[in-house]
Amino acid sequence: MRKSAQLLVLTLIFVLASCTDATWNNPYPVGQDGNILYSSFSVRPKHMDPARSYSSDEYAILGQIYEPPLQYHYLKRPYQLEPLTAESMPEIRFFNSKGEQLEEGDESISYTEYVIKIQPAITYQPHPAFVLDESGKPAYLNMPTSQVDNIFEISDFKNKATRELTAEDYVYQIKRLANPAFHSPILGLMAEYIVGLNDLSKKLKQEVSSMDNKDWLDLRAFDLEGAQVIDRYQYKIRIKGLYPQFIYWLSMPFFSPMPFEAERFFQQPGLIEKNITLDWYPVGTGAFYLAVNNPNKQMVLKRNPEFRGMEYPSIGELGDSEKGLLVDSGKIMPFMDQVVFSLEKESIPYWNKFLQGYYDTSGISSDSFDQAVSMGSSGEISLTDSMAEKGIKLNTSIKSSVYYFGFNMLDDVVGGSSERARKLRQAIAIAVDYEEYISIFLNGRGVAGQSPIPPGIFGNDDTLQGTNTEVYDVSSGIAKRRPIEDARKLLADAGYENGVDPKTGQPLILYLDDTGSGPDAQANLAWWRKQFEKLNIQLVIRNTDYNRFRGKMEKGTAQMYQWGWNADYPDPENFLFLLYGPNGKVKSQGENASNYKNDEFDQLFVKMKDMKNGAERKDIIQKMVKILRHDSPWLWGFYPKSFSLSHAWYSNSKPNAMAHNTLMYKRIDSELRKQKRIDWNHPVIWPVIILFLVILVSIIPAWRAWRRSETESQIKLQNGAPD
Repeated sequence: MRKSAQLLVLTLIFVLASCTDATWNNPYPVGQDGNILYSSFSVRPKHMDPARSYSSDEYAILGQIYEPPLQYHYLKRPYQLEPLTAESMPEIRFFNSKGEQLEEGDESISYTEYVIKIQPAITYQPHPAFVLDESGKPAYLNMPTSQVDNIFEISDFKNKATRELTAEDYVYQIKRLANPAFHSPILGLMAEYIVGLNDLSKKLKQEVSSMDNKDWLDLRAFDLEGAQVIDRYQYKIRIKGLYPQFIYWLSMPFFSPMPFEAERFFQQPGLIEKNITLDWYPVGTGAFYLAVNNPNKQMVLKRNPEFRGMEYPSIGELGDSEKGLLVDSGKIMPFMDQVVFSLEKESIPYWNKFLQGYYDTSGISSDSFDQAVSMGSSGEISLTDSMAEKGIKLNTSIKSSVYYFGFNMLDDVVGGSSERARKLRQAIAIAVDYEEYISIFLNGRGVAGQSPIPPGIFGNDDTLQGTNTEVYDVSSGIAKRRPIEDARKLLADAGYENGVDPKTGQPLILYLDDTGSGPDAQANLAWWRKQFEKLNIQLVIRNTDYNRFRGKMEKGTAQMYQWGWNADYPDPENFLFLLYGPNGKVKSQGENASNYKNDEFDQLFVKMKDMKNGAERKDIIQKMVKILRHDSPWLWGFYPKSFSLSHAWYSNSKPNAMAHNTLMYKRIDSELRKQKRIDWNHPVIWPVIILFLVILVSIIPAWRAWRRSETESQIKLQNGAPD
């Protein structure tokens, strides 16, 4: 009887609790609300050091912390560079080999010089690296073991300080690109341009080889002709010849400032063992700093209290005002106090939390596409009624990106320049039906690729004449994928009749290294197996996590892979360099992941990259693309169309494929979000009420029986009868 009564009390408490405004399914700790943006990440960031990082998932964090001298205007299209920490756009000068200054367009130009003047009074986020003791020396340098033993993360340091940003910090970072300890992915490319960078790299390699790997290499002691300080707020970068695209690089984290104090601080042995490193804890001047770095659960950005503040833009492109994108014109950014990134490995849990109001924005996976978007009879796109009723907004844009399937050209089977390997790759290119892939897995949100250059970038030819005739037949004004018989003939010509490996007498076995997980990935990989089965080729999937996958790519041990590239800047050079021989990943740690090399292509690339857009440059690009199509180091994949959703409380949202520091522009109406979360997450209590009634009904007879038994026992006792 007592247990039944206790159950009744607990049930009553449970029902009463359901009458409050609290939501039971809130995934965030109590009090973690307010002026906070909620987002997610699915892959653990590998590098937080701007000299090493070159991945879009890492830039989502780094772009908010580190500030290069330039940025892209948030609203204007076409994309337009503007000053960020610089006072104005760089002054560009031209010189001949004798050091004489020339006018732009002079044929004897040997060097281009960029003079950059930064704004005074910009300061770094508070950090222990800047703390000085009473004598003016670093307070947290050469710390005793007893002190280090009590440090487990950067927040354990009691004191923090700041200092002003200087031109020397920008020069120091450029020198860091040459440090062999960091394996900067753009060293190979930048060494071709920045005067003296290659020589500095060789010199530093000698220095590092004679040092303990825990020692700090002070780059201030090394001169770099191509990057020099003029005064406290001015520095210059000198490059070889002409490279008009170089100015775009000045908007990327690679060219952000790095205070030498931070590098020196993190190089202390006691901290390295605890993974308290610059690659884990970035130090910048941006609107936010990384307060929590727990990639197994959550990463948190907080407002930088030292940030100078910036005005929200007052002009954009046509239609921005009508979309509400200029409401905050002139107001000081950032608008948010925190950004919380939570780990979400699967798309379905993320989608459900978005619908419940626990994430502010969302992409649209294939599973949720029909729930979110409706397609009209003539192809027009709109939100479904259920989404519109929630006040959800739809943003669409064509991304300056390409997703491709690559062959490792160093591999003995699929790689190399032989006719056998080339025809094998061409056969696979015909067999893999990317139109079907886009329909099944992307709900039509993509365009089958014809070259590495996506739409919207100079050199992309989206006319019928721009069709890849190695894969498609063009007739009667229509491009159609070549029949599978053509692929089988190429396969036979390659020596694999009916897909049989002559060495084994069995179906040819090829290997795809992939990082996918979950139901979506399994369906995707099953589709890939079917594409190869068309040629009787057995495809073996070697699944691994992303960081191990990157390691295999760096070593050249993957045979085939899938990857993508988002434009660093809006120029064809930024896509064609992905197949430029000297940028091979294995040889130079560059971004040529296929390790492709073709001398003719490389020569044309060198000629094309320094040219301004025009008819001559376009002709050269067409020749380069023709070579690539013939050699087939990639299956050209697809160019994605971006569909994103955002809640009514999330404003100033405009897709920007070039900018990295976009979070400071966003605004959250936290009160509206709080109310909507309550409205959308009312606990369903009628089953509890029914359970309560069932328990009550079952307890009453038991209680009556117990009372009857107790009464009878009392009567017997009063009458002297035994119990």
